[in-house]
Amino acid sequence: MEDHSPVPEGESLFDAPLMAEQERMVEAVLFASAAPVTLRDLESRMPHGCNPAEALARLRKKYEGRGVQVVRVGDTWAMRTASDLGFLMQKETVETRKLSRAAIETLAIIAYHQPVTRAEIEEIRGVSVSRGTIDQLLEMEWIRLGRRKMTPGRPVTFVVTPHFLDHFGLESARDLPGLKELRAAGLLENRPPPGVLGLGDLDDEDDEQSELFED
Repeated sequence: MEDHSPVPEGESLFDAPLMAEQERMVEAVLFASAAPVTLRDLESRMPHGCNPAEALARLRKKYEGRGVQVVRVGDTWAMRTASDLGFLMQKETVETRKLSRAAIETLAIIAYHQPVTRAEIEEIRGVSVSRGTIDQLLEMEWIRLGRRKMTPGRPVTFVVTPHFLDHFGLESARDLPGLKELRAAGLLENRPPPGVLGLGDLDDEDDEQSELFED
């Protein structure tokens, strides 16, 4: 038998779900998604009238201090293991593919100077950049083509991708570590990769004269 009872006064058949229910919806989508999702993705999945931005903000606050957190990755959102618990997920494996020194330097320049052209990368490195190096970073989806520069020839630029940010647990490129953090992590001995220079956080004059990495 169909229910023809009237809708209670003050309520509507078209009212959006309560915010608590919207939080549950956002939580379910983030948990099940293989890749970070945008606000537009959430809005398209949720019922009409929902406010995914507010639901995200509330959900993010609820997960503060938990083992899993709601994090922003560029313009997208995802659920990730808390950064201080990352060691629990580590597993010793044989690394079958390793970035070359040229690729590391090129990636550092793009990350710290984006958007940057190939000519600018070569100027900073002081040597030419092989097509294979750029292709490798593109294949790994750590960099992508950016907008063309408004200069003669309209050269293409390169920028880092959300996949790069997600891999390194960064919300945006502004969260890239400075020299002190790189040294503390054991990634530098004396001097940062080309392109990290000039950011205003050099703490001694010897940095520009010291060696990059030990081969």
